[in-house]
Amino acid sequence: MTAADAARARLCDDIARVAAGDRAALKAVYDNTSAKLLGVCLRIVKDRESAEDVLQEVYLKVWHRAARFDRERASPITWLCAIARNSAIDWRRTSERRLEEPDDLIQTAFADVASTDENMVDHEGRMLLAQCLDTLEEHQHHSIRAAFFDGYTYAELAERASVPLSTMKSWVRRGLEQLKRCIDHG
Repeated sequence: MTAADAARARLCDDIARVAAGDRAALKAVYDNTSAKLLGVCLRIVKDRESAEDVLQEVYLKVWHRAARFDRERASPITWLCAIARNSAIDWRRTSERRLEEPDDLIQTAFADVASTDENMVDHEGRMLLAQCLDTLEEHQHHSIRAAFFDGYTYAELAERASVPLSTMKSWVRRGLEQLKRCIDHG
């Protein structure tokens, strides 16, 4: 068993203990993941103080939702990053800094891509994702990265690229389909 496998197994066990109401396990999850999750929040929120507030909400959600974690469907870090990402997007939407959240298609497609390769957190998974992203047309590559890693909405992406909203949605949808096929065959 590699060190990454052992860390993943330990994190799965800690989340299971959180589901049982173990506060020490929540502290262990926090200690092992807060730096990464703060980075996710910060990329989307763009303000450290607000990102720290969002991060606090993330761990409250983890406390309440730990029983929903299924180690067969996703790695623990993928599950935690999804909570952080969605919480940060929610914060942007409710703070009126963003008028629309990316629609469910983009979130669902990304979740499918992430769960296709449970080891996305390891080096091999990141390399596969990077290689597959490089197969996309440049406008798809940049749009997908901006949506998922920076939290931009379809409307913001369309405005940045000076294209109609429907065009942006098509670019992203086709890019995600191609990305999923590439990862599935990777």
